[in-house]
Amino acid sequence: MEKKKLIKIYKKLYNAFGPQRWWPGNTPFEVAVGAILTQNTNWGNVEKAINNLKKEKVLSAKAIHEMTVNRLASLIRPAGYFNIKAKRLKAFIDFLMNDYHGSMKKMKKEEMHSLRKKLLDVNGIGPETADSILLYALDKPIFVIDAYTKRVLSRHNILGHVADSTLRDETYDKFQELFHLSLKRDVKLYNEYHALFVRVGKTFCKTKPVCERCPLNREEKIL
Repeated sequence: MEKKKLIKIYKKLYNAFGPQRWWPGNTPFEVAVGAILTQNTNWGNVEKAINNLKKEKVLSAKAIHEMTVNRLASLIRPAGYFNIKAKRLKAFIDFLMNDYHGSMKKMKKEEMHSLRKKLLDVNGIGPETADSILLYALDKPIFVIDAYTKRVLSRHNILGHVADSTLRDETYDKFQELFHLSLKRDVKLYNEYHALFVRVGKTFCKTKPVCERCPLNREEKIL
């Protein structure tokens, strides 16, 4: 039953919005940096921060590893919480340098669950950021759960989320398990589906929803 609901949601969103071509980034390393910088801010601010790194020709593991935290913080300032994010980014770079000699290709070769555990041990990297790096930078088949995903599913009575529902608030792992059990383990599908949740969340399924125009409420309901 849940599988049919999830497939129906995906088809409706894809038909309405088309392919999202997310995550923006020219290299796996740039995608990973973006995943860390996008915490608690919008993508436009992250782009400004990444462009600063590019202009200074320091968007590399080696350059950031050798840079002081203060200098890094000044460059990523547009991303907000720049002092905290500079420390988090440095922690990730230290991990990348120490365990994989600064190579995202070497990191990609590690088994997904083992790598996920290591990423979660890096200061400042939680499940959503870790899974974004795994899926979007390293092409690992893991579904990313964010606030938009929780909001849409809870409003369609698929899983509970206290911010929008009287149902019990489910954990990150519970939401992720729903997708892993219901859909085939496919990087392209997970990539596109998560991006579509972000799109519908920003456009229609806001804190104050615009349900009458949402593609998920056209024709028959998801229920």
